Amino acid sequence: MVTAYFTHSSCDDHVSPAGHPEQVARLAAVAKGLAGIDLLRLDAPLGRLADVLRCHPQTYIDRVRAAVPAQGWASLDGDTYLAPGSYTAALRGVGAGCAAVDIVLSGQATNAFVATRPPGHHAETETAMGFCIFGTVAIAAKYALDHHRLNRVAIVDFDVHHGNGTQDVLWDEPRVLFASSHQMPLYPGTGAAHETGAYGQIINLPLRPNSTGADMRAAYAAYILPQIDAFAPELILVSAGFDAHRDDPLANLNWSTGDFTWLTERICDLADRHCAGRVVSALEGGYDLPALAAATAAHVTVLKERGHAR
Repeated sequence: MVTAYFTHSSCDDHVSPAGHPEQVARLAAVAKGLAGIDLLRLDAPLGRLADVLRCHPQTYIDRVRAAVPAQGWASLDGDTYLAPGSYTAALRGVGAGCAAVDIVLSGQATNAFVATRPPGHHAETETAMGFCIFGTVAIAAKYALDHHRLNRVAIVDFDVHHGNGTQDVLWDEPRVLFASSHQMPLYPGTGAAHETGAYGQIINLPLRPNSTGADMRAAYAAYILPQIDAFAPELILVSAGFDAHRDDPLANLNWSTGDFTWLTERICDLADRHCAGRVVSALEGGYDLPALAAATAAHVTVLKERGHAR
């Protein structure tokens, strides 16, 4: 079986101000890292409004659309900007996430990786923040549940920042187990272990600044992986942020490229056990371009090897 790779050139139209870490060059770095990997390469379709509405109200969507500038930038918060092409780029992320769910659940691919921008895991129900506009992975989860009629979906968010938006959107959703590891203290300031959701279905794993990949591996093995195993998901989604890499400028975790390989292997182990290897991963953070390229390549190489083995 194959690994699908969704991206789209219109994501380059989401242009941030000079010096902003969430820059156009990020997707070029990802493409460079994945250039030598044999993947089913597909254009990200535009997301449907009906799918965005699974997680965000119409009033919020209208507010974002109205804020898009004819030229230059508009600010949604202190670090989240809109350029003329940003709304369309955000819809590509929504469309790619749902299309990746379709292709994996239909059996046309074992797993998939979505490389679009802006990212999504900080976008709350009615609030854009942290470079994010729409909650792409949360939307993909709701799409898998409601459109494909799954009963249990797990999300693993290993971005160095807490996935507060995904948590907010899915706080009352018992069919989704959301597990986030993240540095604490760090932006956005949420993600304490006592934040467990309305049904105890949210797992937050705070990691100390300057902790290592070995610390991460031990914590996942003791805490997150057993709970996902017990949940027995029918699909695993991944918010794949690579900013926990020791070279990343926005945080202070010390993961190596090999740590992303290890963690992806453990996620795929769970997928093999419970859901025929079905994993859909979507790019979140990662702001040192060489580290982003290397870590993304490591992550997708595991997906490719596991998909080919089935």
